[in-house]
Amino acid sequence: MDHWAGKVALVTGASVGIGAQITKALAKSGMKVIAIARRLEKLEELATNINRECNGKVYPMKCDVRQEEEILQVFQRAEKELGGVDVLINNAGVASPETIIEGSTETYRKILDVNVLALAICSRQLVQSVKKRKASGHIININSVAGHYAESINMPISVYCASKYAVTGMTASLRNEIVNAKLDIKVTSISPGMVKTDMVTDILSNMDKEARKSFADLPVLHDVDIADAVIYCLSMPLRVQICEVIIMPHEALATKNPRPYARS
Repeated sequence: MDHWAGKVALVTGASVGIGAQITKALAKSGMKVIAIARRLEKLEELATNINRECNGKVYPMKCDVRQEEEILQVFQRAEKELGGVDVLINNAGVASPETIIEGSTETYRKILDVNVLALAICSRQLVQSVKKRKASGHIININSVAGHYAESINMPISVYCASKYAVTGMTASLRNEIVNAKLDIKVTSISPGMVKTDMVTDILSNMDKEARKSFADLPVLHDVDIADAVIYCLSMPLRVQICEVIIMPHEALATKNPRPYARS
């Protein structure tokens, strides 16, 4: 991580869970971290704790990634106050316990806005920032095994799987475009299995008792595991680009079906 020391990272969906752990890990590694989410009070609390515990530099900024103008304002502030963004962690994501066949159009839109369109907008702005400064950059998309093995996801999560397949495709397209443009930006997709987060808890809480029981004993990852993967990818030598990381709970690989569920 030495080559990123003092550089600027931006983490979306940073207020809790995976995003909060990634923010902490980046700050401990010597980066200046812009943490964005809708709940500013949560971000400020996170920043206070990190800055006190590990002498980090976390800059909380309120942003609803469904609103393009708010994303653009964050990048403008980053350029004005910190010189620009070098590392982007596209972590913000939503799911829903609704089925597709009986779900609401608003739910479809919300999932696609957050999981796909916001990721595209943030990635575009990162590339433009790095290109303008003739610098180096890294985009890491927090994807999901749901974006690779939708057939193994048998719980209702609306168009979440479709959104994560879009992330898989977009990651590849971004990498090709960046290579063609001869820019020094790496692009990585990290695809975890089920992670113990508020979002997964909320989905399970909306299931009936019998359905919840079937998932109660499944092995899960922890948010810090994903943060460790982010640091691993960023720590590679400059000559190395990790394109895809799939992370599963060790116990899950001992089952007959090693891909029985999705992360968020």
